[in-house]
Amino acid sequence: MNRFQFVADYQRQHGVKRLCQVIGVARSSFYHWKATAPERAVRAADDARLAARIRVIHRESDGTYGVPRVTAELHDTGHHVNHKRVARVMRGIGLAGVRLRRRHRTTVADPATAKVPDLLGRDFTADTPNTRYVGDITYLPIAGGTFLHLASVMDLCSRRLAGWAVADHMRVDLVLDALHAAERTRGSLAGAIFHSDHGAQYGATAFADACRAAGVTRSMGAVGSSADNAAAESLNASLKRETLQGAPNWGTATQARLAVFGWAHRYNTRRRHSHLGQKSPIDFENSLTPTPATLTHAA
Repeated sequence: MNRFQFVADYQRQHGVKRLCQVIGVARSSFYHWKATAPERAVRAADDARLAARIRVIHRESDGTYGVPRVTAELHDTGHHVNHKRVARVMRGIGLAGVRLRRRHRTTVADPATAKVPDLLGRDFTADTPNTRYVGDITYLPIAGGTFLHLASVMDLCSRRLAGWAVADHMRVDLVLDALHAAERTRGSLAGAIFHSDHGAQYGATAFADACRAAGVTRSMGAVGSSADNAAAESLNASLKRETLQGAPNWGTATQARLAVFGWAHRYNTRRRHSHLGQKSPIDFENSLTPTPATLTHAA
């Protein structure tokens, strides 16, 4: 209990002076607290209304949004609130965004593949969409110790997940399906750069042929350097962090597939991205062109 509230509750029986002496507070401080009670009540009511709105935003994000994205969502809906207040209210109601989980290695380089130059040099930016892409493979843990694997293709300008594929294997078909999905989304990838790590799938002849047929120039980072493909790895880490939310795995392969599909749709159309000024990838692309960038579901 607040010490001032204690004095207020028992002042009729014992008197303010005596109570303040016993519990060690100044009478002037007590009277100031009492005089400002109406202001505190108004602030408390405002915080309660803000907490209710934050709960809705947090729930609609599947429990993934932290302070920056919640603040951006509030601003876009007409609630101009300082991020420090959002942080305080979220702490008070026990809400937080999901945090990064430890990554597992899925890249196995094939020493026999032809050398491909690094055309990005860790510059994971692009001035216009459909010019520079990054791709990666990540595992999706299933109960019982089994796995699915996800291959992704992300546009570096808008951070849009242009293509993805899920399979129970890591053969070259997995990355081919993701590339073809991106090709369907964009209509054409001609002239674009596709950057990846040195995984054997990306170094395979079939993948090189597919890129050549699509008019795509391949790029690869250094062997064993996750920093050379950090943007793609960050995307996959966000997916698992926000879908698993601390759980060790999905119960079934079907649940994992549905989780990936649902997250990919929300990521492209609604999820706010700090790199894009807290816009979603589709909203960001639409802000660059008068023609809406419609979402095509990849495989």
